[in-house]
Order: sequence, then structure tokens, then C-alpha cells
Amino acid sequence: DRRLLQPAQVCDILKGVILVICYFMMHYVDYSMMYHLIRGQSVIKLYIIYNMLEVADRLFSSFGQDILDALYWTATEPKERKRAHIGVIPHFFMAVLYVFLHAILIMVQATTLNVAFNSHNKSLLTIMMSNNFVEIKGSVFKKFEKNNLFQMSNSDIKERFTNYVLLLIVCLRNMEQFSWNPDHLWVLFPDVCMVVASEIAVDIVKHAFITKFNDITADVYSEYRASLAFDLVSSRQKNAYTDYSDSVSRRMGFIPLPLAVLLIRVVTSSIKVQGVLAYVCVVLFYCGLISLKVLNSIVLLGKSCQYVKEAKMEEKLFNPVLTATPGKPAGKQQSMFKSTQGISTDENGSTSVTNQPVHQKENTPTLLVTSNSDQFLTTPDGEEKDISQDSSELKHRSSKKDLLEIDRFTICGNRID
Repeated sequence: DRRLLQPAQVCDILKGVILVICYFMMHYVDYSMMYHLIRGQSVIKLYIIYNMLEVADRLFSSFGQDILDALYWTATEPKERKRAHIGVIPHFFMAVLYVFLHAILIMVQATTLNVAFNSHNKSLLTIMMSNNFVEIKGSVFKKFEKNNLFQMSNSDIKERFTNYVLLLIVCLRNMEQFSWNPDHLWVLFPDVCMVVASEIAVDIVKHAFITKFNDITADVYSEYRASLAFDLVSSRQKNAYTDYSDSVSRRMGFIPLPLAVLLIRVVTSSIKVQGVLAYVCVVLFYCGLISLKVLNSIVLLGKSCQYVKEAKMEEKLFNPVLTATPGKPAGKQQSMFKSTQGISTDENGSTSVTNQPVHQKENTPTLLVTSNSDQFLTTPDGEEKDISQDSSELKHRSSKKDLLEIDRFTICGNRID
């Protein structure tokens, strides 16, 4: 009550300041020089560089999420002494440096893709598209459970969205070079469709064979959708300290700040604004984007509430295990609300992601003591073993926190006191 700004507002201000500072820093990076430097490399070098950039992007996202979480937590945690606020400054500069470097990395990715589009024989583009089919070889013949498939699905969502933004940047840069001639857009259109179609086809084939070889039903994807909807709905409650984009982005491993910095930089450099009428159009376009965001938020929240109701997960929104006192570890909160309940399974013997636990019958032996939150995204092996082996395995598996709870309590906003 004594705070001038709420923790969520402080986090939003920090995001805006980081976005503005990194945007001005990106003006010192010459896109044209980078393009010609990459274009002068051989095809095999560019293929290796592109693969290295994909790995570096995932590593940057992993470290960057922890850096931003540390900044948000340091800026919003209760301060006992005034000099404790000095800890925000190093975290802030580290976050600015991270966003700037990650934006440059994504710019190199977009530049490499642009070189592939503008090459005469399209050999580099073909090689880069064939790189998607390597995912099938690396994932189809491995053992997957529901937890792993859920992580892979989230990674695919993030990867596909990032590719769409990279394609948009490539189209903007090419249209600027040809003075926004609409005829050139139809020249780029077949290549864009080919890249998008190959990405979608690879994901369909990959998930189809993974579910086939691991005997996973297609209904599991509706459970994944319900889990993401649960994240969105729970973060829109009055006692939530983070925006819904933070919760869902955290689960998917997606950080929008570097991508936003690069996209704003490319748009402002590609489109020249001159005259009063042009500025009026920019203001109207910005108002339209705000209206679209509000409309999108309303639609997403409505659909998420519908999915949560269909999955019968409303009670979990008010479960004390999930909405426990922030600032305490999730493991301690679980130990306070342990209760003896059964595990609801589907026909294939695997635990459902969204089903509510069912009380055991009197003649059924109790195998372990668990809580409601332990039923999320946990999959037993389904092998026939004796009761003692099942009991030991289930106890070992119950020590692993469910993915939903881990992700919620690693978000810094949910730890704010």
C-alpha cells in the first residue's frame, strides 16, 4: 500500500526504458555493411553460420530470461534499506546489454535469410529449408513423454513465430530497395510461401511420427492448449503481478524485447515519414495497433476461459498450492497442502494433463501421498511391474515438480511480496 507504483507497473516502465535505449543503440549498427559482408561469404559458410545462429539464439533466450527476471525482482522486491536500491543499476545495464546483443544476433539471422532470398540460384535458400528436415531425423526416433512433447510444442510455436517476423523483415528490406514497387512483392511471394510451407510440413510430419511411435493420443494437444490457457487466465487475476504475455512467453522460452527492438528499427529505417499528413497517418496507425492489441487480448482471454472450463480447471485457479504466498518456494507450499488422492489416468494408462484427481476406492491400496498440483503433466511409464516397484517409481516421480508450477514460480512477478 505504501508503494508509489505497483510491481507490474515498475516492470512495464523498465521494459519501455530498455526498449527505447536499445532502439537508439541499434542506430549504430549498419545493416547495409552487414548485408554485403555476409553476401561475400561462400554458401557452405553461410549454412554453418545460420545453424550456429539458431543455437546461439536459444542460449541467449535462456540466459536472457534469467537476466530479466533478476532485474524485475530486484526492482520490485521490498527494500529494508535505501542503499539496497543500488542493486537495480547493474541488473539494468546487464539487461540493456543482453537485449542489444540479442537484437544484433537476430539481425544477422534476418540478413542471412535475406541473402538467401536474393541469391540467383536459390541454392542457399534450398539448403536452409532442408535444415528443417534434419529436425525429423533428430527427434522422430527418440523416446518422448508428454512432458517432453509439451516442451517441443512450445519451442515449435516460438520458432514459427520468429520465422514469420524474420520473413517480414526480409520483405520490408527488399521492398525498400525497390522503392516499394508492388511487382517485386510478387517476386518474393513464392519463396516466402515455400519457406512457410516447409516449416509447417516438417512440424506436422515430426509430431505425427512422435505421437505414433510413443503411443500418444492426439487429445494431448488439447491438454497442452488448456495448460497455456490456464497460464493466461491465472495471470489476469487481481492478485497477479505479471502480464499474461510474461507467463506464456516464459513457458515457450520466447523473449519479445530483442525482436521488438529489431522490428521497430527496421520499420523506422524502411519507411520515411515526411510531412504533416504522414505523421497523422503514423498516429492513426499506432492507435489502430493499440485497438488491435486490446481486441486480441479480449479474444484470447475469452477463448482461454472457454478452454479452462472445458478442461474443468477452474478450481485450480483458486487452489492454495498454485496461488500460495509469493516469495516462498513452491516446494514448501506443496508440503503444506499434501493430501491422499488418486491419480486420474486415461485409457492408455497415462496421466492426463488437465483431469482432476479422483478419490480412490476403499479396496484400492494407497501408493503415495500427493497433491492436486502433482497431477499436471506427469506421465507414468505404463509398464507392468509389482506394487513395490510402482510405489518407489511414483515416489521418485512425485519429487519432480510439475512443469506448470515450476514455470509459474520462476516468474519474478509471482515471487513479489
